[in-house]
Amino acid sequence: MSESLSRRTFLGAAAAAAATTALPADALGAAIEAPGVFRRRAARFTAISSANGIRGVQRAVELMQKGSDTLDAGVEGVKIQELDPNDNSVGYGGLPNEEGVVQLDASCMHGPTKRAGAVAALEGIKTPSEVARLVLKYTNHILLVGLGAKRFAMSYGFKDEDLLTPQSREIWLRWRANRGHEDDWVDVLDTEQMVVRPTGTINLNTINDKGEISSITTTSGLAFKIPGRAGDSPIVGAGQYTDNAIGAAGSTGLGEANIMVCGGFLTVEHMRQGMRPTDACLATLKRVVALTPPRLLDPQGKPKFQLTFYAINKLGEYGSAAIYAGTYAVHDGTEAKIRDSAVLFPK
Repeated sequence: MSESLSRRTFLGAAAAAAATTALPADALGAAIEAPGVFRRRAARFTAISSANGIRGVQRAVELMQKGSDTLDAGVEGVKIQELDPNDNSVGYGGLPNEEGVVQLDASCMHGPTKRAGAVAALEGIKTPSEVARLVLKYTNHILLVGLGAKRFAMSYGFKDEDLLTPQSREIWLRWRANRGHEDDWVDVLDTEQMVVRPTGTINLNTINDKGEISSITTTSGLAFKIPGRAGDSPIVGAGQYTDNAIGAAGSTGLGEANIMVCGGFLTVEHMRQGMRPTDACLATLKRVVALTPPRLLDPQGKPKFQLTFYAINKLGEYGSAAIYAGTYAVHDGTEAKIRDSAVLFPK
């Protein structure tokens, strides 16, 4: 009996040892820390973003192919939109708060170093993505806000500039004049197009051929917001999140709905459990709907807002999903293109 037991014990130990030695070193480390997606082949240069980042994904992949770090490449990608005065969703030219002041938010994560940085309600600085990266790189903090964030940026040589372009100012003036018929502002003519209150953001996630991952999200936030309001974009774990062993995810749309589910983090956790990027995004959206208060649902129980997630995993596989029809930008290492997001509620 003791001999039989010893034999079984020996065979079990041998099998365990064989299984362990069959795992690559990086997979073994990931297995010890937490369940994860193990790399079975080399990753590829890939960047995925919201549709307004089509130029950004092109730039990011070009830089990574030349040896740039994934976060540096991502920042250079989103800066294209931040510096574009014709883009009302981010940076210079972004739509202002209800007092006509442009306040910008951004956050980023660098997978290889497991570090993050963010800024919120930043005024007078065109590229909050760069300031968020400086917070990550040079401080032990993660989030700087308001005047403190601005002073921090200026200490690194950024200039205080007026971010309200003539176009954005005109949009704001039209919105202000049409908030209500009983206020002191004269309404524009009924024949003129009314101002739609948009949300605007760019999220960009990158991976290189070494499997190093980063993510960044930048925005001017909800147009005509209450001064000081910050949505999900500067919130690490909501507007974007990266785990270098698993992948990265981020979002655009109504930030408050995303904050409630920590959507960036949750999407990465879905991928940790084995979901493909698109399925992970859809699963997060289902959680959003489940936690949406009745006042934000239509009579059919569908959200009155849009929210889109973008995700990439350790293999460079990517995907996106939205509550309603939408598109996203991706560069798969060969070309940049616009693709349709998966949809939770087809109209």
